[in-house]
Amino acid sequence: MTEGNRLTRKPPLQRIVRRFQEFVHLQSASGIVLLIVTALALVWANSPWAASYAELWQTRLSLRIGTFGLDKPLLLWINDGLMAVFFFVVGLEIKREILGGELAGWRQAALPVAAAVGGMALPALLFTLVNLGQPSIRGWGIPMATDIAFALGVLALLGDRVPTALKVFLTALAIVDDIGAVLVIALFYTEQIAWGSLALAGVVTLLLIGLNRLGVHTISAYLLLGLVLWVAVLKSGVHATIAGVVLALTIPAQSRIDLRRFVQRQQELLDELTPAREQQQLSLLNEDQMSALQAVEDTTLKAQAPLQRLEHWLHPWVAFVIMPIFALANAGVALEGDIGASLTAPLTLGIGLGLALGKPLGIALFAWLAVRSGLAALPSDVVWRQIIGVGFLGGIGFTMALFVASLAFGASPLLATAKLGILLASLLAGAVGWLLLRRPAAVAALATTPTA
Repeated sequence: MTEGNRLTRKPPLQRIVRRFQEFVHLQSASGIVLLIVTALALVWANSPWAASYAELWQTRLSLRIGTFGLDKPLLLWINDGLMAVFFFVVGLEIKREILGGELAGWRQAALPVAAAVGGMALPALLFTLVNLGQPSIRGWGIPMATDIAFALGVLALLGDRVPTALKVFLTALAIVDDIGAVLVIALFYTEQIAWGSLALAGVVTLLLIGLNRLGVHTISAYLLLGLVLWVAVLKSGVHATIAGVVLALTIPAQSRIDLRRFVQRQQELLDELTPAREQQQLSLLNEDQMSALQAVEDTTLKAQAPLQRLEHWLHPWVAFVIMPIFALANAGVALEGDIGASLTAPLTLGIGLGLALGKPLGIALFAWLAVRSGLAALPSDVVWRQIIGVGFLGGIGFTMALFVASLAFGASPLLATAKLGILLASLLAGAVGWLLLRRPAAVAALATTPTA
C-alpha cells in the first residue's frame, strides 16, 4: 500500500464512529418525522373528517394466489405486514450488536443490559400493581418498550451537550429493550396456536439455517423463504412480526472476501482501469476496463456481509416510510367522552407510572447496581444525572408501546385509553429527559462514580 493510501485511509475507530453517527442522524430525523405524523393523526382523528380516518384503516385488502388468500383490513396489513419488516431490521440490529457491537462483550454490554432489565421490570411491576383485578391487566407489557427513534431525536436536539458515550448507551439499551419486547410478544401476546402452521414455520426456519450454514449469500433466497415463514407464522397464531426477527437471525453476517484481500484485489483492478498515457483523453472505456469495472462492483458486494447490506438498504424505508405509516394508522386518538375519567383510569395511570416513573427509576437504579457491584463501569465522560435523563428518554414508548397495546386490546375500547396514556406519558418523559440533559454536565461536581 502506498504512503498516500495509508494517509487517506481512515482508522478503524474513526470509521466505526462515523457509521454510528450516520445511524444516529437517521434515527433522529425519523423521530422528527414521527412527531409530525403523530400530530397529523391526532388532528385528523379529532377533525370533521374523523370518520374517514377510521374508515380508511378498516378498508379490506385481499391477496389471493389460486385457492390461497389473505383478506385483512388495511390496519392489520400494516401491523402484521409492514411491522414484520420493522422487526426484521430490529433483528438485524440485534444480531449485529451481539456479534460486533456494544453487546459483543459482557463488560461493555453489562451496563446497558442491566439498565434495560430494570427499565422493563419496574414499569411492568408498577402497571400490574395499579391494574390488578382489572380487565386492563392484559396491557402490562405496554410500558416496557422504548422508542429509539424518538429518544435519539431528543438527544439530537441537545447537540454537543450530550457525549457520544451516552448516545451509545441509549442505543444499546433500546436494542436490549427490543429483545425484551420480542420475547414478550412471542410468549404472552400469542393467541391460540395452529400447530400445523407452526410446524411449517419450524421447517422453513431450519431451511434458512441450512442456507446460512452452507454459506449461501444470495439475499433473494432468504427473502423468498422469509415470505413463506411470515405466512406460516401469521397462520399459526404467533404474531407475524416474530417471523421478521427469526429471518433476521439467519441472515449471514460474514462477507465472502476478507478486508485485506478486498483491498489488494481492488488495487489490482484500479490499476487495470488506469488508462495508458495515450488514452487519457478518451471518455469511453475499452472492453478490458469495462470488465475490470464490473469486477470492482462484484468484489465490493462480496466484501459486504448480507446482514449489513440489508440493514443499510432497509433503514431509510423503515425510518421514513414504515414507522410513519404505522404512527399515522395507530396514533389517532379521538378525544371524546369523559376525558377526566380516561385520565384517571387504572390503564392510563399504569401506563403513565410505568413510562414516566418506572422507566427512569428502573434504568438508573439497575445501572447504579451494576456499577456498584463491579459488573460494569460508568463511561468516563458520563455522569449520573445524564443516566437519569436517558432513563426518562427511555420512557418514550410510542411506536413499540402502541404496537403492544394493539396486541393487548385489539378493537376493545381500552385501546383508545391505552393510546392516550402512551402519548401523554411519552410526552412527559421526553420533556423531563430533555430538561435534565440540556445543561452541560458539571463533571467535577457530579462525576463521582460509585465503587464496590
